[in-house]
Amino acid sequence: MGLFAKFREGLKKTRESMSASVSSMLSSFTKIDESLFEELEELLVMGDVGVETAERICGILKDKVKEQGVTDPSRIYDMLRTVIADMLRGGEELHISTKPSVILVIGVNGVGKTTTIGKIASLLTKQGKKVILGAADTFRAAAVEQLEVWADRSGSGIVKQPQGSDPASVVFDSIAAAKSRGADVVICDTAGRLHNKKNLMDELAKISRVIEREAPECDREVLLVLDATTGQNAVNQAREFKSVAGITGIVLTKLDGTSRGGVILSVREGLGLPVKFVGVGEQADDLQPFDADEFAKALFSK
Repeated sequence: MGLFAKFREGLKKTRESMSASVSSMLSSFTKIDESLFEELEELLVMGDVGVETAERICGILKDKVKEQGVTDPSRIYDMLRTVIADMLRGGEELHISTKPSVILVIGVNGVGKTTTIGKIASLLTKQGKKVILGAADTFRAAAVEQLEVWADRSGSGIVKQPQGSDPASVVFDSIAAAKSRGADVVICDTAGRLHNKKNLMDELAKISRVIEREAPECDREVLLVLDATTGQNAVNQAREFKSVAGITGIVLTKLDGTSRGGVILSVREGLGLPVKFVGVGEQADDLQPFDADEFAKALFSK
C-alpha cells in the first residue's frame, strides 16, 4: 500500500467528520461571503484544528480568494487543501547523517512511545541502518520488556539496566555500545513523568549532557510522541514538553482511531514544531514518515 493510500485509510474518521462537513457546507453556498468563512472556521475548530489556526487558515483563504478573483464556493475545498499542505510542510526529514546519531523519544505514558520507537527502528533497519535501542525508561516496570520485544522484531540491539537505574547511565552505555558495534543510530526511550516537570527537566538535562560529552559531533533528534485521540490535550502536552526539552519534531500516533486529526495543524502551526512521523494503524509499517502534500491530499480527497 502506497503512502497516499495509507494516509487516506488512516485519516478516514477525520475525513468523514471534518472534510465531509466542509464539503457539505460549501455546497450549500451560492456565493463566497463572510458567513461562509464563519461557518468554515467553526467546522475547522470542531475538527480540533484550534481557534487561532482556524482563524489563520480562513485569513489566508480570504486573501487568496481576493487575489485570484474566485467566486465559486466549491473551489474553496481545493484551496483549503493547498493552504493546509503549505502550513504542514517543512522540517519533516530526520537528521541522522552522523555515525552514530541519537534519537531521544519523549512523551507521557500511554501515547504509544515504546511502540513508536520499535516502529522507527523497523523502518531504519529496513533502510540498512544498524540500530541500538536504549531502554532509558527505567521508571515504568514494563517498559524494558516492551522494548526488548521490539528489538527482536526489528533486528535491533538493545542496552538495558535494572529497573530504577539512572536513565543517563543507560544512554551512556547505549552510545558506548553504538561506537563499539559500529551502529548507525541509537534510539533512547525516556520516562514520561510530565506530572513532575522538575524531575523530567533534570533527567533530560542530564541525558543531554551525557550525549554532548560522549558524542559531541553526533546528529540529535528529540521526538515528542503525541496521541491524536486526545485532541487539544495533545497540544497542551506539546506546550509543556517544549518548555523543558529541545524538541526537534513530533510523532502523532493513533490518527486512524480518531476524527480529531486536525490537531496536527494546531501542533505544527501553534507551536512551530515539524511533524516527522504519523501513526495510521497497528502494524509496524503503519508508522509513516510525514509528507505534507500526501497528507493534505488524503485528508481532502472525496
